[in-house]
Amino acid sequence: MTLTVLVLSDRVGEVTQLLPAWPMGGGYRVAAASLKDIAVKDLIETHPDMVLVDGTGDLGLAEEAARLLSLAWEIGLPPVIVVLDEQSLQRFRLESGADDFLMVEASSDEISTRLSMALQRSGRGDEPVVLKVGDLTVNPDNYQTYLRGRPLDLTYKEFELLKFLAQRPGRVCNRDLLLQEVWGYDYYGGTRTVDVHVRRLRAKLGPEHEALIETIRNVGYRLVPRPRDR
Repeated sequence: MTLTVLVLSDRVGEVTQLLPAWPMGGGYRVAAASLKDIAVKDLIETHPDMVLVDGTGDLGLAEEAARLLSLAWEIGLPPVIVVLDEQSLQRFRLESGADDFLMVEASSDEISTRLSMALQRSGRGDEPVVLKVGDLTVNPDNYQTYLRGRPLDLTYKEFELLKFLAQRPGRVCNRDLLLQEVWGYDYYGGTRTVDVHVRRLRAKLGPEHEALIETIRNVGYRLVPRPRDR
């Protein structure tokens, strides 16, 4: 099945200029439209399966586009994903109406996984997306996690934290982002909550695999495919 991805940008003409590792031949048909002159009615008539919004230039304009789209499609809204760089990431507000975000340096595997997950959440995907990072397998469909075939007994928050990291293999996630995405905007606890849950996850992964969750000092954590040599 070929999915139509609509790219909204006034800076680039090709999706590979925005996401260099875009999975070519991955079952996507890419269309383009202006971000500045966005006409919601016209976009709805194109029936895209997903919308990529360029947030690497005017982030305020990108967030406004995401908000307009979220208001326009009252039923059957396709996933809206904002593409960010390091500068815009610091100012991006997920509550603007976007479903997710992608960094410009994302790998081809990460792009495919994030798009598939976004489609699943919107009810448009065909198959559950099983996340595999090294010896770790995370199944968001049935909340099961396996390490070399061994099931892990995780709490709901531990699972959500591990799933969030597994959706971004190799990507550093700072504590504020993890707190926001896993615990939500209404949670009033501090970022130490993240550290506590990471310690619990590492204990359940065991001494041989605890280093799968790597600490980036003064920043946050990332999930790596295999433990690094110490």
